[in-house]
Amino acid sequence: MRRIFDTLLLMVFIAVIMVIARWIGDQAYSWMPIQATAEAKRVDQIFSFLTSVGTFIFLAIAGTIGYSILIGRAPKGDWSHGHPARSDVRLEILWTAAPTLLVLWLAAQSFSIYQQLDIEGLQPIVHLHLLEESATAATVNIPTQSITENIEVIAKQWVWSFRYPNNAISNELHLRVNERTRLSLHSQDVIHGFYVPEFRLKQDMIPNRNIDLVLTPTQIGKYHLRDSQFSGTDFALMVANVYVDSSETYSQWLSQAATHK
Repeated sequence: MRRIFDTLLLMVFIAVIMVIARWIGDQAYSWMPIQATAEAKRVDQIFSFLTSVGTFIFLAIAGTIGYSILIGRAPKGDWSHGHPARSDVRLEILWTAAPTLLVLWLAAQSFSIYQQLDIEGLQPIVHLHLLEESATAATVNIPTQSITENIEVIAKQWVWSFRYPNNAISNELHLRVNERTRLSLHSQDVIHGFYVPEFRLKQDMIPNRNIDLVLTPTQIGKYHLRDSQFSGTDFALMVANVYVDSSETYSQWLSQAATHK
């Protein structure tokens, strides 16, 4: 009877910490900047899942320690040693296989997201054909329309500049909302980093190498582009405004920018 009660108590404890872990994982979405691109949703999903897993592990370990302190205390004056623990093959298999499968699943999901970010111009370190197939077959809410705009991003100490299809050059990056845009990243001197937190994108820009980054903005607003690499003493001041505009606003701005070339 005591064994059945202990089993039910354990099941209730696991159910409670699973609910709490799930709730904290949902709260993790509010810890991040807003999702301003379609690609950001998948990144935040992985972050939320990792938060839930970490919370579950923490509460499980803390609960086990607390239970042991309260229930497993030796009587006062009892200095004898407890019974030595014996190995349990099933337990060994469980705590070896479960983390291994979890890490492999996270690796596959991360690789899938990286593939969907559509970064061109980088040579793969390894060829993982099985993961490439799963990335293609994954169901995600990322628009599949063709690329409608090509913008050249140029970084140099200490300024960002952007060249648009009509050859207009500006120190502001303007993007159309809900339309796929290819950014061609170029560095004219040292390694810089293209980083917009709301886009969940951070890509190194390497001298003498062309790197194309495709994204789909989904939230109209003003954001900030920062240099994520230590490219010199004033790299922290290398900031540019990023605007996600409606199609009409973007067209108007682009026409005005062309007259001030």
